[in-house]
Amino acid sequence: MVKIKYKGACVILADDVYEPAEDSYLLADSAIRYTKKGMCVLEIGTGTGFVSSVLLANIDVKLTATDINPHAALCARSNGIEVIRTDMFDGLKAKPCFDIIIFNAPYLPTSENEKIPGWLNYAFDGGSDGHVAVERFLNDVCTYLVPNGMILMLVSSLTGIKNVISNMKLIGFDVIIAGRKKCFFEELVVLLGKRCS
Repeated sequence: MVKIKYKGACVILADDVYEPAEDSYLLADSAIRYTKKGMCVLEIGTGTGFVSSVLLANIDVKLTATDINPHAALCARSNGIEVIRTDMFDGLKAKPCFDIIIFNAPYLPTSENEKIPGWLNYAFDGGSDGHVAVERFLNDVCTYLVPNGMILMLVSSLTGIKNVISNMKLIGFDVIIAGRKKCFFEELVVLLGKRCS
């Protein structure tokens, strides 16, 4: 059984579930920085539950997570995360109840012949331009966010960071870069969007 320890959290990994990497650590650090005690938090696409576990190990929040991958939902539950197995927001009541929504978007531009067989593909596949999951998330997120609520979303230079920021502003978010890390073939960025009142 493989485990990862980080900032007070100990997360068990599983087959067919995205293993936390640079993007996960960057998003977890940003989540700790911007989440406050008592907030109601939603993580979309939790995977192993790594980001949620790190957040819960450091801040007292009410947290719910979702993932479409049944192996990920089981893995995150084994790590103590309350998970709803669903595609993004589909299994949630459409009402504004979350103070912050966290999303490590599948952002890799993926052609049909680049798809990975099985459930793990959902963790990587951003569609032909890398925007499919990001756009779906942005189309629905305001329905679930309280007034003045925030989103933390990890995207890559492969997706087009400026384009994602523009789309966030178009739907009423003030946007700042909450974290960034250069990797050998891309730059990872956590975007913090605060919903305008």
